[in-house]
Amino acid sequence: MTAAPPLPDNVFSRLGTTIFSVMSALAVEHDAVNLGQGFPDEDGPLSIRQAAAKALLDGPNQYPPMPGLPALRQALARHAKRHYDLDFDWQSEIVVTSGATEALTDCLLGLLAPGDEAILIDPAYDSYRPIVETIGARAVGVPLDENSWSLPLAAIEAAVTPRTKLILINTPHNPSGRVFTQDELHGLADIVKRRNLLLVCDEVYEHLTFDGVRHIPLITLPGMRERTVRVGSAGKIFSFTGWKIGWIQGPSSLIGPIMKAHQFVTFTTSPALQIGVAHGLDHEQDWYLDLPRQLQKRRDSLVAGLTRAGFRTMPCQGTYFVTADIRPLGVNADDVAFARDLAVKGGVATIPLSVFYGADAPQHFIRFAFCKKQETIDAALARLAARKP
Repeated sequence: MTAAPPLPDNVFSRLGTTIFSVMSALAVEHDAVNLGQGFPDEDGPLSIRQAAAKALLDGPNQYPPMPGLPALRQALARHAKRHYDLDFDWQSEIVVTSGATEALTDCLLGLLAPGDEAILIDPAYDSYRPIVETIGARAVGVPLDENSWSLPLAAIEAAVTPRTKLILINTPHNPSGRVFTQDELHGLADIVKRRNLLLVCDEVYEHLTFDGVRHIPLITLPGMRERTVRVGSAGKIFSFTGWKIGWIQGPSSLIGPIMKAHQFVTFTTSPALQIGVAHGLDHEQDWYLDLPRQLQKRRDSLVAGLTRAGFRTMPCQGTYFVTADIRPLGVNADDVAFARDLAVKGGVATIPLSVFYGADAPQHFIRFAFCKKQETIDAALARLAARKP
C-alpha cells in the first residue's frame, strides 16, 4: 500500500482544533458545566420556528436567490431603518449568508488581496486571522487596553501602513464584553477616513447590550456610509445559533465584490430558515428587545459569584460573555492550563482568552458565557465556590 501524499503546508494544516471544540469535549468527558462555548441553552421564539417549519413543509425547497430571499432582505432593510435610521436598498445593499462567520469570510475575500494588511482588534474572534492569512494578506493585531478593554486609538493609527486596506472591528466585542463608546467610535472613524481605509464591522451582538448602553453602528457616523460594511446574525438576535443565518449590509460598491465571493462559498442559504428569520424581524421585536434584560440578570449573578470565588471580573456592557482575571486566585498557571484544570478538576468549562490573540497575549484571563439558564449558572458557581485552590 502506497503512502498518502503529504498534506500541504498552509494556514489550515498548521491550525489545531478550535478551542471551543476542545473545551466542549472536556466538558462532556468530565461532566463539567459548560460556560465555555457561547450558545444559549434555550431556543428562541416558537412563532419563528413555526414559520420556518411551515415553509419547509410547504416548499419550495430549491435554491433561493443567491443574495437571499426578497422577504428576508426586505425585513432586514426595515430592521435597519427601524433601529438605526439606516436606508439600505434591499436589492443591491444586503446579502444573506450561511451564518456570520461566512459573512465575515465573504467580506474579507471580497475586499482584500494578497499583500494587503488588515488591522484586527485583539482579542479577536478566532476566525478572523486565518481567513485574512489564507487570502495572502497580513493580519496586524492591535490589543485592547487590558485594564479596561478600551479601544487604543493611537496604537491603531500607528499600525496603519501604506499596505493597510481595512480595519475589522467587533462591537459589542467578543470576547471582552465591551461596547465601544461614541467617542471611541468617532475616533476610529476619523482614522479610517483620514487614512482612506475600509471598515468591516462584526455587529452580531447588536441587540445584546446592558445597563442602558447603546450600540452605535459605525456605518451611521458621518462619512462612513460608503466605506463600511456591517455583519449581523439571526443566531444571536433570536437564540438560534444552529440555524446559521447571517447577513451583510453596506454600499453596493462594496457589496458587489463581497457577493461575488459569497456565490462561491455557499451560494445560498436554507429558504425555510430565511422565511423564519424574516418573520422574527417583523413580528418578534419585543422578544429580542427583552432578551438583554434577562441576560443582564444572569450576568450580574455570574459576576457576583465569580467575585465571591476570588476572581477579578472585567467590565461587561454587552454580548454573552464576562472575562475574569485569574491572578487574584494566586494560581501558578497560564490561562490555558488553568481553564483545562478547571474543567477537569473543578467541573466548569471556560475559554482561555490568550487563544484570541495573534501575539503577546496576556496569560491571565478566562471567558465565562452567561447565555445559559439561571440554574446552569448557579450550578457552575456552586462548583467554583467549592473548588479548592
